[in-house]
Amino acid sequence: MKVKRIVANIDTQDIAEAKRFYQDVLGLDLMMDHGWIATYGSGEEMGVQVSFASQGGSNTPTPDLSIEVDDVDDALECMKKAGFPIEYGPADEPWGVRRFYVRDPFGKLVNILAHV
Repeated sequence: MKVKRIVANIDTQDIAEAKRFYQDVLGLDLMMDHGWIATYGSGEEMGVQVSFASQGGSNTPTPDLSIEVDDVDDALECMKKAGFPIEYGPADEPWGVRRFYVRDPFGKLVNILAHV
């Protein structure tokens, strides 16, 4: 058996609000929409990963999601312009990533990062 995909499922009664954060700001593509569920993703090859953590590193809370981008500073500015609350960073971490934490419309703590 080979795991082909892992999908994070976020419970919400306002599925349309996901578009503003995940598609409009982060630029993900709408991959599936059945009305009761909308899935965003990328046509690029993404590795299958799942992490288990006691903290988020640098004594931060464990984020609900981690999203790797090619330009953290651009993502940060887009989040700020869209009015999403930045909760940590930007920070250059000792393990080789630049990142920030932001809350999505559903209260989930999202770690936006890039390897440096």
